[in-house]
Amino acid sequence: MIKKVTIIIFYLFFFTIANAENIFLSLKKNKVNVRYGPSFDSPIKFIYKKINLPIKQIDKKENWRRIIDSKNNSGWIHWSQLKKANSIIPLEDKILFKKPSNFSIPLAKVERGKILILKKNNGNWCKIKTEKFSGWVTSKNMWGLTY
Repeated sequence: MIKKVTIIIFYLFFFTIANAENIFLSLKKNKVNVRYGPSFDSPIKFIYKKINLPIKQIDKKENWRRIIDSKNNSGWIHWSQLKKANSIIPLEDKILFKKPSNFSIPLAKVERGKILILKKNNGNWCKIKTEKFSGWVTSKNMWGLTY
């Protein structure tokens, strides 16, 4: 019985640690402080000023998440400033199509580094929205997608 309980506790511990990494989130606000450590007493390292910016959670401690962004900046953010991932960033220039096909009507060029609101991901294609357009881009080379 003790051996079984130990295995279950080990599994839960390992599963929790594994889940702490490789989770994409988005910034909830237009101004988010990134700190050197997981505490409000820790000094501010830098400030994000982009709502919906996709970031990757690489660690967690209580109500704090250690994150890294697409440019390899890292630090700690309080969980209240984060939300479920709803955005992606292309790592290369993309073409926005009307439908999820290279043979569809091209609508616009999406430049590398632009924050795109993710509406749907079917594996090979992402339905996205920008300020002016809505359509489909290939999911290859996107920061913020979990494969």
